[in-house]
Formats: sequence, structure tokens, C-alpha cells
Amino acid sequence: MNLRFLETFVWVARLKSFRLTAQKLFTTQASVSSRIAALEADLGVKLLLRDSRGVSLTPEGSKVLEHAERMLETAKALKQSLDSDRAKVGRIRLGVMDTVIHTWMSALVAELTERYRQVEIELVADTALNLREQLHKGFLDVIVQTDLLREPSIRSLDLARYPMGWVVAAGSHLHRDYASLAELGRERIITFSKNSRPHQEVLALLQGAEVQTPRLNCVNSVAAITRLLRDGFGIGALPPALVEVELNQGDLVLLAGLQPPPSLELVVAWQTGVALVDEVVGVCRQVLERYAQDVGGQRIVLVPGGM
Repeated sequence: MNLRFLETFVWVARLKSFRLTAQKLFTTQASVSSRIAALEADLGVKLLLRDSRGVSLTPEGSKVLEHAERMLETAKALKQSLDSDRAKVGRIRLGVMDTVIHTWMSALVAELTERYRQVEIELVADTALNLREQLHKGFLDVIVQTDLLREPSIRSLDLARYPMGWVVAAGSHLHRDYASLAELGRERIITFSKNSRPHQEVLALLQGAEVQTPRLNCVNSVAAITRLLRDGFGIGALPPALVEVELNQGDLVLLAGLQPPPSLELVVAWQTGVALVDEVVGVCRQVLERYAQDVGGQRIVLVPGGM
């Protein structure tokens, strides 16, 4: 029996909300629903009832909840008895680009702080270019950004790809059909910071479509990009994973029928010879794999061998 599904069921029963459970477990409401459905199919009973008043347990659900809580406590006790990591001390300096902050960063920090309770996690959010510079200078131990690095004292691993797309405000003057990239390129385009890989690739794509002077607005904050898009300021060139909530709410829409920008690469790089770093990289890979399972291949694609 899948313990993650049991954990999800327990939190839905406690919080009486699929939305709050998704926030608690750093996942989506669709993923919560999928886990509950799989658990019900596995047990052959209906566990929860959903109506206008909220979520409630069926009689079978109440019985399962009692056993599920005991099973999770047993699993937690077993993990604690075997987990010598909790006695480790020190500091890990972790740098991530904004894209990671807005997707699976919270789940990673939660996992690291749970696993290494006496280790200080120092988190830095910056552009990929600045993160690489800080890693080279020894100011950071691990970074998650866009480029493979090849230096004697640094290792890197290609992890995943975020598919990119063209995103606009629903119902705005930009929300219409475009015959070509050339037509789309006549509008204001909002993307990542200047000289970043996404910026360079969007620029090359539009110039290849004979848009000689694209109107690119470069912004290094995902939150700022999202606000500008919602206000109808331009067309976003970014991973739809970053605006999943706004897409689900209908505030933003993904344009179809046009060639998207190249996918955004996701690479972890780290200093060799630093205590705990190899283990932290392993945790990054595990958390990213869980995130990918939750959101699906339309939002992120794991690199074979990278995971």
C-alpha cells in the first residue's frame, strides 16, 4: 500500500479540504484527487464524500483513517530509528533560480530541514548567471540553474526540462489566434532576465521567424512576470509550470498552435569535497522526481539518467 496516498488521505480527513491538503503537501489539488482515487480503488471502498459543505468521511473512511494514522506513525518511528542523518551538523549554502522557487523549492526545503534537523540551510535565490559565479567563487555549495559546468572542483548533473509556452491574460486583447510567430512577435513579449538562456533562445526564435526587432521585456522575477501577464501587459514566454495556479483559475491561458520556445533546462551543480553536499544533491533529485510525478510531463520532463 502506498504510504504517500495514505498520508494524503489523512491530511484531507484532518483539514477537510483538498485545497489545503495540496498546500500542506506542496502539490496540486489534481494530484490529491488522483491519490485519493487510487487509494479508494486499491481498498475497494469509498473513503470521502465531497459536497457544497466540504469534505467528510464515509463510515469506511473513518475506519481506514484510524489504521492509516497508526501505519504512518509506525513508518515515521522506523525512519527515525534508522536515520543517522539527524545527528549531522553543519551548514549547506544552496542557490536556486526563481523558476525552482516557484515550483518545487518549498518541498525541497521541507525535506532537507526534516532530514537534517541540526544542519543550517542557507538559501539564496538569484539568476542562473549570478549563481554560477557564486559557486565558482566558493560562496555557494550547491546550485540549481540552467547550465552544465565543467571544472575540476565542480560537478554538475542534467536533471530535467521545463517545457516553455506562450501565456497571455484570458480575455485580453492579446488573447486571440496568431497566424505565425512573426505576428506574435509584433506584440510585447515578457521573459526572463537579459542574457539568460531563455532570453537568448526566445530572441533567436523570433529573429528566426523574421521578427528583426522583437519587443522583449526582460524581468528577473517570476512574481513580477506573472503580475504583468495578468494585467495584460504582454505575452509571456515562460514555463506553464510557473503559472499553474493562474492557468487553472482561468486568469491566464496558454496559446496553442505556435512553436514554443526551447524548453528550459534544469541542472544541479555542486562543489566537490564539501560535507553533506553529495547527499543534498541526492535529496534534490528525489524531491524533483516526486514533483514531476505530481504535475506530469506537460509541465516538466525528467532527463533519462539524470534521475
